Order: sequence, then structure tokens, then C-alpha cells
Amino acid sequence: MTKIILGSSSPRRKEIISYFKLPFEQASPDFDEESVPFTGSPAEYVITIAEGKMQMLLPRHETKVVITADTTVYREGRVFGKPTTKEEAFEYVNELQGKWHSVFSGVSVASALGIDSDYEETQVLFNPLTKEQILHYHSHIDWKDKAGGYAIQGSGSLLIRRIEGCFFNVMGLPVNTMGRLLQKHGVNLWNNL
Repeated sequence: MTKIILGSSSPRRKEIISYFKLPFEQASPDFDEESVPFTGSPAEYVITIAEGKMQMLLPRHETKVVITADTTVYREGRVFGKPTTKEEAFEYVNELQGKWHSVFSGVSVASALGIDSDYEETQVLFNPLTKEQILHYHSHIDWKDKAGGYAIQGSGSLLIRRIEGCFFNVMGLPVNTMGRLLQKHGVNLWNNL
């Protein structure tokens, strides 16, 4: 069976790929996401970062199937990446509260056959939130590794009124997009339930 490399240290991506009986190991790509400028297209942005991570891993894993991904939050021309301070995390969620935004994930899959990339978009509507609710939420989660300063799973469900699209995309790894790309590299998720 093909060995999969999940090019991410994210526990959420690990959880999602663990839904399938795929032998995999995690490897952290040494890629500076900040080196990629946002030029207006969130789809292009997340694919560029996912492919950048891929380029860092491929030399060490040429004979395996490698999966990399990147997720960002987008609203009205602005991307909300991983906040670097508690104040920034608050500002992100406060800006998004009561409104719709989009979550974009870029996914790249590579093997000896080459590299294939695609993206997924999910629309998310936040509940109206008070300052106290946002601060309370952030005091109970690790907001540092979360695009937009929030997670959809767990207590993050209190933030969210509605979503349109893939739930797992908001978690960080869209299953349908990943499955479609893996198929091109000889890995069928349906055979690994």
C-alpha cells in the first residue's frame, strides 16, 4: 500500500485523514507562509502556499504520495491568517461577527506522477457576538494556529450560525478535494474506509 506523507503538523488535518485507513505519517514543511503576498485572489493564495509547502517536502519524499494544504479566512478583499497576538485574534473575530465570510483551503497532492492542486471554498455566517463572548472564547482555545482566530469544531460552534459548503474545509482539509486529487495519484479513499 502507498505510504502517505501529510505535510502538516496540524492535529485537525491529522484527525481528518485518520478517518480513512491510509498508512500515513506527518512531516512539517519548513516553509515561510509570510513570504507569499496576498494579491487579491484567496484561491490563488492558498494554492500557492500549499504548493510552497510541497516543494519543501518533495526532495525528502519522492517515492511517496505527499499531501499539503493551507487554509485562510477571507472577507471583502482581506485575508485573515493566523493571528500573532491576542489583540489580533480578537480583532479578527470581532470583524467577522454577525457577518458572512469565506474559508478557502488549497490542497496539493504529489507523487512520481507530478503535482496536482485545487481549492475549496466554504461560506460561514457568524452569530452576533459581544466583546465579552469573544474574549471568553479566546481564553478557552489555542487561537494561535487558527486562521481567522477561531475553529469551527468544539466550542467554536457557538460562534457559527450557518455554513454553506464543506465543514472539513473550515477545519483545514476538505475531504472531497483531497479525495479527488488523491485519485489522480492512484489512491482511492473509497477503498480505505
